[in-house]
Order: sequence, then structure tokens, then C-alpha cells
Amino acid sequence: MARFRRRGILVATAACIAAPRALSQAGSKPRVALLFGGKPSDSTDFVGALLGELRTLGYQDRRTVEIDARYANYSTSEAERLAVELAGRKPAAIVASGGGIEPAVRLVRQVPIVFVHSGDPVDAGFADSLPRPGRNATGISLLALDLISKRMEFLKQVRPTMQRVALLASPEHPGQLRELAASRAAAAQFGVEVVYHEARTPAELAAALPRVPEGKPDAALIFSDALMLGQRQSLATFFLAHKIPSGAGYSAFPDSGHVMSYGPERLAVWRRTAHFVDRIVKGAQPAAMPIELPTVFELVINRRSASAMGLVVPQQLLVRADRVIE
Repeated sequence: MARFRRRGILVATAACIAAPRALSQAGSKPRVALLFGGKPSDSTDFVGALLGELRTLGYQDRRTVEIDARYANYSTSEAERLAVELAGRKPAAIVASGGGIEPAVRLVRQVPIVFVHSGDPVDAGFADSLPRPGRNATGISLLALDLISKRMEFLKQVRPTMQRVALLASPEHPGQLRELAASRAAAAQFGVEVVYHEARTPAELAAALPRVPEGKPDAALIFSDALMLGQRQSLATFFLAHKIPSGAGYSAFPDSGHVMSYGPERLAVWRRTAHFVDRIVKGAQPAAMPIELPTVFELVINRRSASAMGLVVPQQLLVRADRVIE
């Protein structure tokens, strides 16, 4: 059971990693490539956290390391092109996130890959197991199924009369089936009925949204896959217009107008990613580097959105929140 904590990273296994080898050429300046599936504006804070932690580890952009960032703007074909392009520049490592992970893992075999993945990397085929990935990719998985019941609980505190909840997700997201099953189980604990809505593209999501109010949900839970994350602003506008309080796993959702989020503190995750890069630059092999899971969690409440829906956030929830948007 994940604990409500603000600091720390839990390694997925107790297995130890051998001490990394020194750089083969003293004084050489490694290149670190960044491949994001979305837009630059989606990743500004994460890049800042990664580079900031690299600086604490002794790296300085353009002086002791070259940082090469690319963004696919939600295009799979562009992500594939960029993955090949970046690999051709022979970086020490490629750090991939969102829609950039799958093309990088599939098309790049000789360059180490460090991923920040919102789903299950084993289900996705990125690794053989969490303790021992066995390939050229490792990193951090943000899938924390035991947090789902807490999101359900927090939403019910915001709307105590909640009897039906709408779930929105992309069926193509690795780990979606496990998250859906966990959501149904959590809903059953609270005596809540689930109405599931799926979409694979922004167009499918736009077509599915009008059906959500028809089910008369008291609240909505949004899976934090790449599609929903990219469409979070339009989703917030929709749910606010229909007075349906919505929750998700990342703070980007309440920052965009959703009522709440509870999940991994992603800046801490991106700071941790820098340590993967550091070990790889020094010679560690991704195949033997355990995939890690987060233990830094945050509860964010958008009190302004709740008030606009005529909802009163209970004081005990406000006190527990790491951040309240007024």
C-alpha cells in the first residue's frame, strides 16, 4: 500500500547495481538526448527538474554535457523520425517520455534509453521485468494502482452524494486494463457505479464527451495517459460546464481546472531520472538497472473549480492537500 509521502523513491527491487565504470575517455563530453511525445510547453518544468539535478551531479549544459531535446507534438510518425535522428547522433542516453517512449524502444537498440512511463513498462513490452529490464531501456514507472482508491475517496469527500462515476481513458495505453480493473474494484468499495468511456484520439474523445452527461455521473476520474493529459484543458472546460467534478493522477489536471489530483510528484521523478543518466554515462547498463516506482505523492485541490460547481471542499481535505488552488 503506497503511503502519503512527500519525499523519496522506492527501488522496485532490493537487487544492487554494480558500481558504474569510469568514462572510457577522460574529459569526453557526453550527449544526452531528450525525446518527448508532446509539445515543449508540456515539458518545461520536467526538463528544468532534470537539468537542475544533473547540475547537482556535476554536469553543466554545453560545458560538460550536451543536451539535445526534441518534441513530436503528439505525432507518432514524427516521434519515430526523431528517435532515429537522435540515435544517429550517438548520445550517451536517450531520455524518453510519453509518446516518445515506444518509438525509441522499438527503433533504437544500441543507445541506452531512460524512460518516464505512466503505465506498466512490462505490459508495454519495454522491459522483461521491473527488477531486471534485460534490454537497453530502464527508468521509472508512474503506474501506482493502489492510489486509485484514494482518488475515489477524495472525490467522494468533495461530492458526498456520489453514486456514479465516469471513467475516461485510452484503451491503447499500456496498463489501462489493470487500471480499469482497479478502478472498478475501488468503486465497488464505495458503492459507486462505474460508466467507462474510451477514446484513442482527440477526435474520438470529442465524439465521446457528449455521451458522458447522458450517464448522469456525479463525478469523473480521468486516467493519466498521454491522450487525456494532452486534452486536459478542454476536458476541464467540459466538466466545469456540466458541473461534474473530475480527478486524475497528475497535478497538471487541477492546474488546468480539474477539481483534484492525487498521484506521483512528477518533478521529483524527473530529478530522479538524472541519476539514471549519470550512472549510464559512467558505464552502467540499463539491462541490469531496476525500474523504479514513485513514493513521492501529492494531493492538489482546485478549490476555485469546486466552488464554481457549487461544491464545498471539506476542511479536512484542504488541510491534507499539498497545494490548494484558490
